[in-house]
Amino acid sequence: MSNKLSRRQFVGRSAALAGLATAGPLSPAFAARSDRMNILCWEGYNSDQVLGPFRDAHPGATIRAESGTSDPDMINKLRAGETSVWDLINVNQPWARDQLYPEGLIKPLNKDRFLPYFDKMLLSFKNPPYELSFADDGELIGMPQRYGPFSFVVNTDKISRETAEEQGWNLFLDPAMKDRYGVLTYDNWNIMHMCLTAGLNPFEPVEGADLEKFRETAQTIFGGSKLMTDDLVAMNTALINGEIDAYFTGGTYTASPARYDGLTNVRAITPRSGPVDGKGGVVWIELTSAVNNPDPSDLAQEFLEFVQTPEISKAVAFTEGTYNPVCQMGNEEVMALFDNEELDAIQMDTLAEEMERSLDYQVVASYDTLIDIYTQERRS
Repeated sequence: MSNKLSRRQFVGRSAALAGLATAGPLSPAFAARSDRMNILCWEGYNSDQVLGPFRDAHPGATIRAESGTSDPDMINKLRAGETSVWDLINVNQPWARDQLYPEGLIKPLNKDRFLPYFDKMLLSFKNPPYELSFADDGELIGMPQRYGPFSFVVNTDKISRETAEEQGWNLFLDPAMKDRYGVLTYDNWNIMHMCLTAGLNPFEPVEGADLEKFRETAQTIFGGSKLMTDDLVAMNTALINGEIDAYFTGGTYTASPARYDGLTNVRAITPRSGPVDGKGGVVWIELTSAVNNPDPSDLAQEFLEFVQTPEISKAVAFTEGTYNPVCQMGNEEVMALFDNEELDAIQMDTLAEEMERSLDYQVVASYDTLIDIYTQERRS
C-alpha cells in the first residue's frame, strides 16, 4: 500500500510496543469476549490518561492498544488477517468509507446507540452528522473525535497572520522567501500541499502538463528551503530561534506544543482561498471504527462511548505532547474543561473559519506517480 499518511511519522511505536511486550504477545485469543479489548490507533488513545480510567472501570479486563505509524500500515494489519486480533481501529477519515468497510474489515455501529452523540458535537459535525462517518449504504461506520486544519506554520513576528492567509501557498513561491522556510517532510501531506501550491487538485488524477507543474513546484519548494526534517520539535525550534520564518506542511497539530509553552507567535495558517472549490486548506479528522472481529469484544463499543464523555474527550485532546481540537467540544461540559491557554494553543479563536476554508483529507489520486517526482526533486 503506497498511499502513506505521514502526519505523524515522527511518532515511534516503542512505548506502545513495550507495553504490549510486557503483557505478552497478541494473538486471536486476546480479542474476544467481554473481558478483553484491543485497539489499533494513533497515539493518544493508547495513553494512560485514556486507557487507565477505562481499565479502572473494567477491573479484571485486559485492555491493550498499539499505536500505528501510518493509516495504510494499520489497515494492512487487518488485511493480513489481524481482524481476529483487534476490536477497534482509529484512522483518518477517507479510509473507513473507501477501503475498510467495502473490504469487510469493519462493521456498522448501532445507530440508536451512537447517533445521539452527534447532537453534542460542534456544528460542522452534527448538522448533518459528519458525512464520512457513514458508508454509501447509510450505515454508521465510525465516530469522529480529534481533527485539525493542516497547511503551514509561520512565526507571526516575521510574517503576519493576515499576510500568510492572504498569500496562502504562494508565500513559498516568492523568491524573497528563499532560505527563510523549512519543509516538514511528511511526504503524503507535502504532495497534497505541493499540488495545491501548483493550482492542482491532489484528489483527482494529475496527468499530462499538470505533472510538469507539480515538478516545477516541487523544485521551487525544495530548492528554496533552508531546513528539511520530519521532526516537528526541531522545526518549531528553528522557527522560534529565527533560523526560519515559516515551514511548509504543518497545522494545529504541529504548532500546538510551542503555543502551549507560551510561544503564540508560532501559528498554524489556513489559506483564505485555493484551487479546489475556492479552498486552500486540508483538514484531517480521525474516525474510530469497530473491527469486523469474528469473536468480538463487548468492550469495544463501550470504549467508543467512554471516549465521548467530557473528561476523556479532554484527555484525548490534550495528551502525548501534541494538542488538538475534538468535535465533542460542542458539548458545554467538554468546553468547560479547557482553560484559555489550552484553547489558545489549539487556535480555537479561528478554528471554525479555518474549517470552512479546508477540504477533507482524501487519498491522493496519483500518489505513485507524484511520489516518484517528489522523491527525485527532494534528492536533487
